Amino acid sequence: MGQKIHPGGLRVGVIHDWKSNWYTGKKEFAAYILEDVRIREHIYKKLAHAGLSDILIRKDKQRITVDIYTARPGIVIGKSGVEVDALRRDLHALTQKNVHININEIKRPELDAKLVAQSIAEQLSNRVAFRRAMKRALASAIRSGAAGVKIQCSGRLGGGEMSRREMYSEGRVPLHTIRADIDYGFVEAKTASGRIGVKVWINKGEIMPEGFGDTDTRLGDQDTRRRRGGALEGLGASRESGRRSGQDREGLGPVRQRRRGPGGGPGSSGGSGRGRGRGPGGGGGRPRRDQQAERPPRSQDQAPPAEEPKVEPAQAETSTPTPEAVVETPAPAETPEAAAPAAEAKPKRTRKPKAEPPQEGGA
Repeated sequence: MGQKIHPGGLRVGVIHDWKSNWYTGKKEFAAYILEDVRIREHIYKKLAHAGLSDILIRKDKQRITVDIYTARPGIVIGKSGVEVDALRRDLHALTQKNVHININEIKRPELDAKLVAQSIAEQLSNRVAFRRAMKRALASAIRSGAAGVKIQCSGRLGGGEMSRREMYSEGRVPLHTIRADIDYGFVEAKTASGRIGVKVWINKGEIMPEGFGDTDTRLGDQDTRRRRGGALEGLGASRESGRRSGQDREGLGPVRQRRRGPGGGPGSSGGSGRGRGRGPGGGGGRPRRDQQAERPPRSQDQAPPAEEPKVEPAQAETSTPTPEAVVETPAPAETPEAAAPAAEAKPKRTRKPKAEPPQEGGA
């Protein structure tokens, strides 16, 4: 089973350094660790609104140096350093040692995983749609030059009764590649329906050992190519072209010609009158063949108007034999004759004794 570990702890000693630097014996080791925990808790609690990213601690026998990385140094410093002095007095009372504080500004907060997670958590607390917040942070990090970003939110998303997990990622986030500089941040958002955990992974590229030259930017170049186009846009274009070609095949005439092929020629059609004036090879029934046979005299004798009525009666005789017969039938008194055969047909239908012998035989 795959075990999830902290990306920073996996890379400590390889490309990352410890966040607390000090050395002591076994007797004082537990007290030093507890002191670090108290210092960090106090700073995070007092400067929660200052956008703190990281706190590094270095210790000597009688001196503690604290490096604070923040996106809002003005809030941490205060007017003429009032806030820093107050924080220094608090830490001195807590540790009973001399405390020196250094404040460092983060110039690109979009590439800091902890700050990105804090911004998403604040938006979730303000009832912003979680998908919108996640996608906005993802796009801003990629725009700032990150090689890859992955964001995950878990909890009662959208106020649902059942907790679930949503994840969005873009680019490469190789968690097993130790030389990849991956920043990780985790923050909990306090909402009316409960707490929602926000995790952010940001890949800032690879940190190569000395002697490899400019190979550090290799992953960044690949990611920029993928964002600009590359294989993904190529696949999308091929799919769109395939769909468009299918639509063209359905709408163009050549497909209809293929369907008309077995009926005769390319100009023939199974419709009512399309094949009459299009192709010389016309297909269909016998009246069309008669019309095709009569077409050459029409083309030859188009000038004399007297020959046109000669063709019309022939067409009327061939094309409309049924209406003449219908008109002749009502004129003479053929209704009794028609009734007589109808009457004769009725007894024939009623005369069905054939069904009786099988019944008798069955009886």
